Amino acid sequence: MKIALPILMIVAFGMCIFNLTQMNWSAPLEGKSSVALIGAMASASAFLLIFILLL
Repeated sequence: MKIALPILMIVAFGMCIFNLTQMNWSAPLEGKSSVALIGAMASASAFLLIFILLL
């Protein structure tokens, strides 16, 4: 667990950054941009949950 949790945090943070780059900022709730927004929020939530687990 000592190795797995930081790796999962890095993956979640990377997914969040990737999804934020895929968003169309002029229309964030249309088309593929909404999927990217949902993915970014989900990965940010996963990052926070793993961080709480580490504490």
